[in-house]
Amino acid sequence: TFMPMGSKEAKAAKGEVVNVLFKMYSSGVNTSRDAWVYNFNRSALTENIQGMIDFYNEQVFKWDRRADQDANVDEFVVYDNEKISWSRDLKAKLKRGRTTEYADHKVRDSLYRPFTKSNLYFDRMMNDVVSLFPSIFPTAETENQAICLSAVGNKKPFHCLMTQQIPDLHLTGDSQCFPFYTYDEDGSNRRENITDWALAQFRRQYQDNTISKWDIFHYVYGLLHHPEYRQRYQANLKRDLPHIPLAADFWAFAKAGARLANIHVDYEEMPAYPLNIVETPGKPLTWRVEKMRLSKDKTQIRYNEFLTLEGIPEKAFAYQLGNRSALEWVVDQYRVKVDKRSGIVNDPNRADDQQYIVQLIGKVIAVSLETVEIVEGLPELSIPVV
Repeated sequence: TFMPMGSKEAKAAKGEVVNVLFKMYSSGVNTSRDAWVYNFNRSALTENIQGMIDFYNEQVFKWDRRADQDANVDEFVVYDNEKISWSRDLKAKLKRGRTTEYADHKVRDSLYRPFTKSNLYFDRMMNDVVSLFPSIFPTAETENQAICLSAVGNKKPFHCLMTQQIPDLHLTGDSQCFPFYTYDEDGSNRRENITDWALAQFRRQYQDNTISKWDIFHYVYGLLHHPEYRQRYQANLKRDLPHIPLAADFWAFAKAGARLANIHVDYEEMPAYPLNIVETPGKPLTWRVEKMRLSKDKTQIRYNEFLTLEGIPEKAFAYQLGNRSALEWVVDQYRVKVDKRSGIVNDPNRADDQQYIVQLIGKVIAVSLETVEIVEGLPELSIPVV
């Protein structure tokens, strides 16, 4: 009986929809070739994707000039893991004779995993499914924020995270994302995605005409973090998109949600939590990460052979995104990875900011501690009878 965040019917309908909070929502980007189209290093990404595009176009030309017009495309294409990653979708594009060329403006900022930004080659040809994100983040200059939450059927505990970058499909476990704005694909014609019907419901319920759609956006984000909401409706959240109750204290949730949005979206601007930096005697100074490891008691991070970070507060691990804490996501993702099939290297170390990762650890701990504090300070989930 609560207000649905979205529905398939609302997405399909034209014009104003009167029975949902958000007119549209979208799953994250599904690339089917992450190693090729994501990379921490922009230059490496450009080199990888240009090589793949050249090889793909070559295969298209050969297909168009094939002698056997009845050839099976699955048997025709060259499978070379060091040059391309095929999928059914990409083969279908080849059969249609579609070629492509590299464009620098298609390299975009993305949130690949929680608190893990990456460069993404955002392109309908090289990504299998871009979903509705060309209308959510159409250009690099587009202003927007989106609440991304674990999708229906997810086996992990319900969770959500706000972002201002293009999110990957698996950001929060087959994520569904609810943006504040939508656009035309050239970045024009900005529209608010929360319905006028929802705004009227909130204003009438709380007898407050100062409530804005941004306030509602933040209210939703705050309420989705409420432990009692997640616990009471955990079965519902596994089989349906969230439905939002009108709790007694609107502004407490809206203000909490606004602060959560701020620290989650702008986490890189947070002051880092002070950790004890312990140097290993006899080892040369380096800020380079290969693979970090948490100690068994989770009070230390073995950063590299030279450096250990000590003094991680236990409460930092209380901020969970699925089956991992925010900090554990960072420890897992910020390591040098070599893709087994292609041999592509994805290196998170930054030549222009050698201490970025160690600073990021402190910032994410600070975000985690404040998130837990905000969530613990939320009011009771008191839902008046309407």
